[in-house]
Amino acid sequence: MPISMRKTKGHHALIGKPTTMPTLTIAVDSAFAIVEKARQYDAKVAQTDPDSGSNPTDDASIDALEFGPGDDTRRELIGAVDDLNDDEQVDLVALVLLGRGDFTLNEWQAARTEAGEIDRAHIGEFIASIPLVSDYLEEGLSQVGETFADWLDRE
Repeated sequence: MPISMRKTKGHHALIGKPTTMPTLTIAVDSAFAIVEKARQYDAKVAQTDPDSGSNPTDDASIDALEFGPGDDTRRELIGAVDDLNDDEQVDLVALVLLGRGDFTLNEWQAARTEAGEIDRAHIGEFIASIPLVSDYLEEGLSQVGETFADWLDRE
């Protein structure tokens, strides 16, 4: 099967089977735990009833799916990312960039280089600000041979 070319970020990248799979510095368990936390965050919607004083049972617990001043989901996602060391954070961002299609697997080192340009103090916020980040991270992990289903089976 021939290797095709595609234009990526102003240059051409080879598409095809990578010569070697990257070695991740982030533990797969940590990455998928962040996928789960990001899914919880991605499911949230803007607050529709800021003055809700009713019992959660009375309003079908709809407030649980809304952002609000007391919502800890975003803070927990950012905290999980901030708890990673520098190399793990770089891998996490590179996996998101890979899953989003910004880089191919053959461009893994370039993805890590770009990820390393983000100030460590802002990586948690950066991750939380990406719509559908859980999908991108899961796709990036899939491209390096790690699937959510396999991870759940190992748990």
